[in-house]
This record gives sequence, C-alpha cells and structure tokens, in this order.
Amino acid sequence: MTPIKEVTITRIFNAPCELVYKAFTNGEMLMAWWGPHGFTNPDCEMDASVNGKWKINMTAPQFGFHESWCHGVFLEMISNEKLVFATRAFIHEDGTAGIEGMNTIILEDENGKTKLTLHASLVKLDDGLEGAAADMEQGWSESFEKLSVLITQ
Repeated sequence: MTPIKEVTITRIFNAPCELVYKAFTNGEMLMAWWGPHGFTNPDCEMDASVNGKWKINMTAPQFGFHESWCHGVFLEMISNEKLVFATRAFIHEDGTAGIEGMNTIILEDENGKTKLTLHASLVKLDDGLEGAAADMEQGWSESFEKLSVLITQ
C-alpha cells in the first residue's frame, strides 16, 4: 500500500536500549506513556512476540475520547534493537479500523543512552479522521515526552 502520510522522528533517551525496548513490549509500561498529553490508558493486553497482538484503551474524556482502542501486531522483533508493528486505531463497532499504520522503531546505543528512530506511516485513513493524521508527529512527540519521564524516574 502507498502511504497516505509518513513521519520520521529521532529522539535520544537517557536510558539504556533494554529499558526503552521494554517500554514498548511491557503492557504496564506502555499504559504509562502511550498517547499524546491528556490521554490515559486504563487497559492494555500484550503478547510481546513476533505475530503477537496487543491492544490498549486510550481515553481522554476532555477531548471526547471515552474509549478509543488501538490494536497492534508485532511483525519483527530484535531484542533491544528493532521493533516493527502494525497498528489499527479508532476501531468501529464492526471491528474495522479508522486508521491503520506501520511503525518501525530502531534503537541504537549511544554511550549508555538510546537513540530511537521511529518511522511511522499511515496506510488507511477514514473520512473525518484527518485531524489525527495532521497531528501524527505531535502525537508521537508527546508520547515520547511521556516515555522519557517514565524511563528516567
């Protein structure tokens, strides 16, 4: 599929690659940082294995999101180095997704810190969700701000 939108973001985290990797593959940790500012995640199921599925319930009542499930599947996992996962968000009652994307995370050690490079692409976007696509880079950046706080505590 031809991507509708793509972003690449690079961040340096003051934590080892092992901890950053764990934050993507441990449900309890993912719940603490996933989503832009103002979102919380009361529920998460995680199967951190190749072809393993995960889902997280993102809520932000102040923005009109009372229950917004995001589903994913891990397609490639190289411990502490690389994650590739597909995502499906804004799940409709019939089980279809309003947004579908592909994400690649590369982790590189930089003297005990982690250089994270994210490449995210949208491959499906329903009408009415253009705002989510427009805010994709901001959403990931805010999520990474929350991740940084979590792993440097």
